[in-house]
Amino acid sequence: MRIALGCDHRGFKLKQAVMEFLQQSGYSYHDFGSYSTELVDYPDFAQKVGNAVASGEFDRGILICDTGIGMCIAANKIKGIRAALCHDTFTAKRARLHNDANILCLRGENIEVNEAREIVKTYLSTTFEGGRHIPRLNKIKVLETG
Repeated sequence: MRIALGCDHRGFKLKQAVMEFLQQSGYSYHDFGSYSTELVDYPDFAQKVGNAVASGEFDRGILICDTGIGMCIAANKIKGIRAALCHDTFTAKRARLHNDANILCLRGENIEVNEAREIVKTYLSTTFEGGRHIPRLNKIKVLETG
């Protein structure tokens, strides 16, 4: 599984911890930035990661900003992206099981590193359930076409 990572300046610190976790867990990943705490605009990184996942070059993505909200909104503007803002392992599991979320969005502030690692671990290890959820995802695809 190839993971695309991105963050803004407020998510940089947590992204570093997530990359360490991914490396220790044997996941392949690419860091699309940002590469420091210098002020940047989160939509730029949501676009890079979203395009990388939507193209199929990467299997899943992880985006981190202050609250995770901005990244989630921006990523979901890209056709084929189902980004989910998850605050705990329950929402991370449901995002994969029911929604086949292909990008996990995390808040970079006010979250413990160990908690974030558990959310990432749950998100990456959960498989889409399929079945009754497929018609719902097909309805989402229709929404993308306008």
